[in-house]
Amino acid sequence: MALCLKQVFAKDKTFRPRKRFEPGTQRFELYKKAQASLKSGLDLRSVVRLPPGENIDDWIAVHVVDFFNRINLIYGTMAERCSETSCPVMAGGPRYEYRWQDERQYRRPAKLSAPRYMALLMDWIEGLINDEDVFPTRVGVPFPKNFQQVCTKILTRLFRVFVHVYIHHFDSILSMGAEAHVNTCYKHFYYFIREFSLVDQRELEPLREMTEKICH
Repeated sequence: MALCLKQVFAKDKTFRPRKRFEPGTQRFELYKKAQASLKSGLDLRSVVRLPPGENIDDWIAVHVVDFFNRINLIYGTMAERCSETSCPVMAGGPRYEYRWQDERQYRRPAKLSAPRYMALLMDWIEGLINDEDVFPTRVGVPFPKNFQQVCTKILTRLFRVFVHVYIHHFDSILSMGAEAHVNTCYKHFYYFIREFSLVDQRELEPLREMTEKICH
């Protein structure tokens, strides 16, 4: 039976514990403000702009966590169709291959299957956003000096999920009736990273033609 992504989003379903913001905190209020703007039908370019008087690191933190939740959900809905057999390499078509590297198991770039890469990626991001030294939640605790660099790395790797999903699993997106929802999430993500120059332009090249069509 085809799974409609709209229903998945509506039920707030996820495929791993969903990172949330504590009610009463400044970041929770920013998250509510961002979600209200999204649902209001405003142009996505204006939605991503830093609200007057707000801290840019708080704004970026809210969006990084939200994009992690949403992109994890998008991939999770089609994970059964992305297997060691169908996707033995984490790629974006014949021209782009992504290798995994971290500070623990893979100190050198490693060629992995797409599902293995995705699992490591989501675990790595989840670890960072739950780390109080990286994403502090207590009032008065400052963000680390390299916070935006960390977010750039997170968002760059999350962009690769879009690359793989669009190029290798677009038929699954269509069969689930999810094209409009995935496109909206992508456009929101794209406008955000461009607004704050958080991902190198070269990383965006695999989806350049599609982006030119849907992100007018």
